[in-house]
Amino acid sequence: MDRASGPRVRVPEQRAPEKPVTADALRFTVLGPVRAWRGSELLSSGSPQQRALLTALLLREGRTATAGELIDAFWGEDPPSQALATIRTYASRLRKILGQDTLVSESGGYAIRIDRGALDLTLAQDLAAEAEKARAAGDRCQARTLINKVLGLWDGEALASVPGPYADNQRTRLEEWRLQLTETRLDLDLEVGCHAEAVSELTALTAAHPLRERLRELLMVALYRSGRQAEALAVYADTRRLLSEELGVDPRPELAQLQQRILRADEELARPADEPAPAPAPLRPAQLPATVPDFTGRSAFVAELGSRLATAEGSVMAVSAVAGIGGVGKTTLAVHVAHQARRHFPDGQLYVDLQGAGARAAEPETVLGSFLRALGTADSAIPDTLDERAALYRSTLDGRRVLVLLDNAHDAAQIRPLLPGTPGCAALVTSRVRMVDLAGAHLVDLDVMSPEEALQLFTRIVGEERVGSEREAALDVVAACGFLPLAIRIAASRLAARRTWTVSVLAAKLADERRRLDELQAGDLAVKATFELGYGQLEPAQARAFRLLGLADGPDISLAAAAALLNLDPHAAEDLLEALVDTSLVESAAPGRYRYHDLVRLYARACAERDERSVERESALSRLLDFYLATAAGVYALERPGDRLVDHLEPTDHAGLVFADRHAALDWLYTEATNLLACARQVARPATLRRAVDLLYAALDLGESGANAKQYEAAAVTVREAARECGDPRAESRAVMSLANAHQLAGRFDHADREAEEAMRLAETAQDLLAVSWAANARGIIALYHNRHQDGEAFLNQAIDAFRSDGNRPGEASALCNLSRIHLATGRTASAITLARSGIGIYDSLGHALRGANGRYALGMALTQSGDFAAATAKLTEALEIFRDSRQRLWEGMSLFRLAEVEIASGRPAQAAQYAELALTVLRGIGGEWRRGNVLTVLGRALAGIGQTGRAQVCWNEALGIYDDLDAPEADGVRSLLTGISTH
Repeated sequence: MDRASGPRVRVPEQRAPEKPVTADALRFTVLGPVRAWRGSELLSSGSPQQRALLTALLLREGRTATAGELIDAFWGEDPPSQALATIRTYASRLRKILGQDTLVSESGGYAIRIDRGALDLTLAQDLAAEAEKARAAGDRCQARTLINKVLGLWDGEALASVPGPYADNQRTRLEEWRLQLTETRLDLDLEVGCHAEAVSELTALTAAHPLRERLRELLMVALYRSGRQAEALAVYADTRRLLSEELGVDPRPELAQLQQRILRADEELARPADEPAPAPAPLRPAQLPATVPDFTGRSAFVAELGSRLATAEGSVMAVSAVAGIGGVGKTTLAVHVAHQARRHFPDGQLYVDLQGAGARAAEPETVLGSFLRALGTADSAIPDTLDERAALYRSTLDGRRVLVLLDNAHDAAQIRPLLPGTPGCAALVTSRVRMVDLAGAHLVDLDVMSPEEALQLFTRIVGEERVGSEREAALDVVAACGFLPLAIRIAASRLAARRTWTVSVLAAKLADERRRLDELQAGDLAVKATFELGYGQLEPAQARAFRLLGLADGPDISLAAAAALLNLDPHAAEDLLEALVDTSLVESAAPGRYRYHDLVRLYARACAERDERSVERESALSRLLDFYLATAAGVYALERPGDRLVDHLEPTDHAGLVFADRHAALDWLYTEATNLLACARQVARPATLRRAVDLLYAALDLGESGANAKQYEAAAVTVREAARECGDPRAESRAVMSLANAHQLAGRFDHADREAEEAMRLAETAQDLLAVSWAANARGIIALYHNRHQDGEAFLNQAIDAFRSDGNRPGEASALCNLSRIHLATGRTASAITLARSGIGIYDSLGHALRGANGRYALGMALTQSGDFAAATAKLTEALEIFRDSRQRLWEGMSLFRLAEVEIASGRPAQAAQYAELALTVLRGIGGEWRRGNVLTVLGRALAGIGQTGRAQVCWNEALGIYDDLDAPEADGVRSLLTGISTH
């Protein structure tokens, strides 16, 4: 029992003299099997008794071991009569293997002389010492990394299979040290915010060491910080009961105090303990954009805002909101002021463009997720809801001095959750609207520049020499720009780039007011006029690119996609895009990626409406759709060789990208996910409808992975409605099928069933064999989830026939594996195994890794029910690795869940709990509540199996609530579990 954490085991430092390390140098391991290598060659260490001698000498740390000490180490108090001779024989044999310079005889005994880095134990000691120093210095991340390296040196049980009392004692000592290192590393995990990840490991460790209170304490903290307060309290109840039954004692005071803190919902406990630690780089964000080198004027505003921000050092949070029309210089001013105020905010500066002027303003919960990550919060520790994220954000900022720059806000409602709310912090907001409903904010209305400031900015960009001789023309230019800073910057930049132009030439170009967009609102007129100035100075090819690229809905666009949209080769497209970047009309988001400021995009589209024929606008988007569809189809074919889906897609006139391997293909798909799905929604109209639908089919991975499930579903809804309006049953059937798949993956089986039924009806009307086979397959698996096994079997047999008629062998394999699950659910285990193996055989013959993983998943379930747990574990582990490699988070989580079921059936509840905890972490926010209820049920069974009945009850109650809300039949089984636990 580790009362007060128990004594800390100190492994003495080895005192062997240093030797230079060479390529053929000896090295030894004792943190696992005792082994010796010379270079890369594994040496024979002889019999177990001979390894015992080697062990004793290695652990003497270079000191001489006398014959008597070695005899005691081998045989204790009952040595054989020939003990000394036996020791000498073993020593002679070892000397022949290791060399006379390594195993030496002296003072009637023996010693091993090796370099300090030649033994894994001494390496572990050195790393552990470095970790202690790093932690003492406050560098928790480095300490955690070093301890992980130490623990990584273990290869199973230390001194494995080495006989003798000395080896037994040393094995116990090293195991205790290993456990203490693990506790230290887990403590650091909690301090750096990795509490959700720690729950799984701590659950397994508390099962393996049920009386070790420090592990129970860490588990309680990890659960509490993961939002699982009831489970944390249940751990205490389980511990108290166990200690009373086993030892007749109460938990140690630290554990009881922790319980009280959890009961009080102690806010201090919800975050890492304060330490005098230099925060690692991610914990001190410096996200401010660069300030412009030619910042001009605004001195009164700079002083006013700077003074307000400085008050944040006192007892209040400072909030300032800068309002003004687009292009007036709000962001430039705010960034400049923020940089000047950095010294008042030593703990960091956060920045976000809230895209408030666009059609899709940034969601506060998304921004909070980004901010929390920048402040050092692990992904797994970030809550799902807006309120929870906002609360954690404020807690994380408490005690820090951080400046938050919220740029381009839509309204006060968008930014309220993003305000720090704590003394020492400040928020600086920019928006096109005045934040009159933002309580306590200092409001600043930013107007256009004065003529003097405007001329000064123009001169700084163009140059004193060119402006000085044409001062009147320069005043005409800035007046035509409406004294708007962004307009002045664009015009001046164009003039600076054209050495043959005079200022008068530019002024003459700007004098024509007919170039302005008079239909816009007064507040936006000056902004649009500013863009007109830059646009009017573009070369014809540049202007065409500017207009057409603005048509695409995605947040940015890749060079390859832009080239397709413009119908140019990539080099020509790049030249145009870079020219647009130079004019500040387009931004370079990253190498090979480009984006518009939201107002510039609106202007570009207005230009396209005005200056491009309708047919050319439609053709540009059609080419972009072709690019996405052709490339996504290529990704699909690479991931699913032999699948006939690609043969049923609408043909494209323009080619897509070709990838060397599936990893590069998946990188493209997930990078382009938002743009691709935005394109599908945008082009859901008669001329391009079928290709839009097929784009969703080809990008199926985006829906199945869980990473983009909501966006995928939204696109499917849009496309379905468009298909319904057009009266195109083929397009509608495929769109409805995509939506059915999205519902099924989200656990909304009633919705999925209705959509799949409708998809099948439409597909049969349209005689679309692809959609018929997919719909039948989907209806079969949905019927399984509804426990309508007879219906499910009929649908899946129909799907098999349809896939075979189409020559779609991967589709046939999918239906066979799904049919395996129907057989399994109806007690036909042997045929279930046969069907799953048939499906896997087809997949493997085609080199179909991803869907082969689905087959192994089905086979693993069947093998579990057959009682062949080792084979089931092997198949599910294979599936798990493939799903991880393919970024299929949903199926990764479900494979972990099935592995937990295997461990339960095998009578290994501790391992089951570990798998179930991992499944909960992976499935967070995806897969739907029904699947979460299933995982919680299995986790409860595992916890009950390791004696943590309080936690088990919490899990089952949560699962029961889920099942009751869904009216799911699994509720009865959970009630039985709860009844059973209450009767014990």
